[in-house]
Amino acid sequence: MYGWIWRHLPGNVYVRALISLVLVVGVVFLLFQYVFPWAEPLMPFNDVTVDGAAGRATGIAATVAGGTA
Repeated sequence: MYGWIWRHLPGNVYVRALISLVLVVGVVFLLFQYVFPWAEPLMPFNDVTVDGAAGRATGIAATVAGGTA
């Protein structure tokens, strides 16, 4: 795929490299501005499975066993 894009870009090597850089920057911009904000609510990164009860239970067990919480 990248070879196909490279062959179809106009100009010499330096112009092609500049156009390729502009294309990459444009794709990254579109991803960060539109795609990632759209997909962020769909991702499970904010699903927390640990609650405070587990920490309290550990503290109680340590106190009963003679340790400090």
